[in-house]
Amino acid sequence: MKIVFSHSGVLPVVGYGGIERILFWHMVELARLGHKVVLIGHPDSKVKEYGIELIPMKMEGKEWTTQIPEDADIIHLSYNYRVPGNIPTIITVHGNGQPGEIFDKNSVFVSKRHAEVHGSTQFVHNAIDLAEYPYQPKKKRAWNDFLFLAKASWRVKNLKDSVKAARSTGRHLHVAGGRWWGLSRYVHNHGVVGGDKKMEIIRNCDFMVFPVRWPEPFGIAVIEAMSQGLPVIGSPYGSLPELITKDVGFIAHNYSELEKFVREDHSKTFDPDKIRKYVEDNFNVNKHALSYLELYKRVINGESLNQANPTFQFAERAENLLPF
Repeated sequence: MKIVFSHSGVLPVVGYGGIERILFWHMVELARLGHKVVLIGHPDSKVKEYGIELIPMKMEGKEWTTQIPEDADIIHLSYNYRVPGNIPTIITVHGNGQPGEIFDKNSVFVSKRHAEVHGSTQFVHNAIDLAEYPYQPKKKRAWNDFLFLAKASWRVKNLKDSVKAARSTGRHLHVAGGRWWGLSRYVHNHGVVGGDKKMEIIRNCDFMVFPVRWPEPFGIAVIEAMSQGLPVIGSPYGSLPELITKDVGFIAHNYSELEKFVREDHSKTFDPDKIRKYVEDNFNVNKHALSYLELYKRVINGESLNQANPTFQFAERAENLLPF
């Protein structure tokens, strides 16, 4: 199968990268499975060594669509755009839409709840390349250091309540993804990190908090933390109840539940090896690629993945904070 992707940034990314890393891992796995993978992308992308053909992108406007090979079987995009012509197209929607935003019938979302809030049932969970997340569990498991791994300045990620929980319980909070602009001996700022530095911070923590206050589409940070055996305390919004089962973490429905769980010692409640195995079984790139290959076949055969064009269902902007 000849599968065409388009991305204007340099791949593979160095350091921090969310959607870009998921896209790259997916392409690499498809190539490993024997498919012809083509990237219309940034001319500095170094993808040939991974078995991916690079067509340097014409960087202005939508000119890249004129570069699509005529013999392509399918086009796979990671943003909402209708490609002109008759080549079958799938669009992965990674974020929440704007109120009333309409998506293509062949749109795929990244969690069951993410699909639901857009009026769809079609989803494939995100995945990570576990080769980039070698398992190195903490030698001595405690319940003292916890992780906040998200864009700290984005209010929907709720750093405020994470800091509040640290200061009220005496646990140490490690902020990776920005910084908290305050003074406390319990809060440690690491800035925006990626690569080995991010992995070191994750491995030195005992658990992660992810008390988001919006409909989280997926939350790749949750899977990254779990890949190192960390349990995750999350809010009840978006994908989190799908990702966080009782064996790998806890859903806190309000701040009081969050603080109580942080305060109590759960160092012996969770098995890091089982948490790692949970990620290996459910969020690996091979499973992700095989799921999409089934969808590719359906679209190539003329089937629409959604009966109607998905539309973001919230009446207000997603950035408005949900209660916690």
